[in-house]
Amino acid sequence: MKAVPCLALAALGVAVVVTAGAADRWSGATKLTVVMVDNRFEPDHLTFQHGKAYELVLENRGKDMHEFTAPGFLKAATIRDKRALSSTGDIVVQSGNTARVFLIAPPKGHYDLTCADHDWDGMVGSIAVN
Repeated sequence: MKAVPCLALAALGVAVVVTAGAADRWSGATKLTVVMVDNRFEPDHLTFQHGKAYELVLENRGKDMHEFTAPGFLKAATIRDKRALSSTGDIVVQSGNTARVFLIAPPKGHYDLTCADHDWDGMVGSIAVN
């Protein structure tokens, strides 16, 4: 009988260690801000380091809703809270709002970045992961 409480405590101890490790990883995230203005990203070329934690801050200072559409990048990255992604897999930011997404950069490579609604008007960019 006494073994059950000990196992429960051991399981709880493991859970605390795992949670603390995950929290530490996100607390040291590098902040990277992208401003979305009417039909452009500022900056329009982003550079990440593979395996490093980031807080991606998307500020929409434009008059329209904008999307951070980078399907290959977002699919390959480890996203802390998948609810930050829309049903189509991009990040939607309403005019005047800011979105914050914590992620671990995916494998090395080059990824396309667009605003799905404004790419026709030049709202495009690129992402490099080194």
